[in-house]
Amino acid sequence: MTVRQQTGPPGPVAAAPVDFTDFYRAHFHRIAVQLYAYLGDHAEAQDLTQEAFCRTLERWDRVSGYGDPSAFVRRVAWNLATSRLRRVRTAVRHLARQREEHTPGPEPDRVALTRALADLPTNQRRAIVLHHLAQLSVREIAEQVGAPEGTVRSWLSRGRTALADQFTETGSETRRA
Repeated sequence: MTVRQQTGPPGPVAAAPVDFTDFYRAHFHRIAVQLYAYLGDHAEAQDLTQEAFCRTLERWDRVSGYGDPSAFVRRVAWNLATSRLRRVRTAVRHLARQREEHTPGPEPDRVALTRALADLPTNQRRAIVLHHLAQLSVREIAEQVGAPEGTVRSWLSRGRTALADQFTETGSETRRA
């Protein structure tokens, strides 16, 4: 970005205050109001105006010599605001292209089964899950848990009985014992 330095006598533009604090006080509000009108977000406008003044302060020894240092701050602030809007638009377009997937919740029967399994003793629950969901044989379960096959059969039998007691069909609804 190029800003021309005034070489001749000051024209209609008033001489800029030499002190940065005075310059800041004189121009902050006006630039922030312009950005607010452009962005529609008061806090964002103030933040970007503040950022523009911070960047100006870093170069104040050079910028203070410009014919209109406020033009430099204003240009930096507007560039920041335009970049911010561009990033927001890009993010909105990206989000609009994202496909929203809705995963249905678990069916009521599944919720009831999960609760019923949770009520079983650990060994019975593990045997039921490994046998009926993981499709392991009684022998494979016995090897995995380090128990005799007869014990695994007992866990399965007791677990099934407990589940059957918890789910009894009465009409169209299931009840828990």
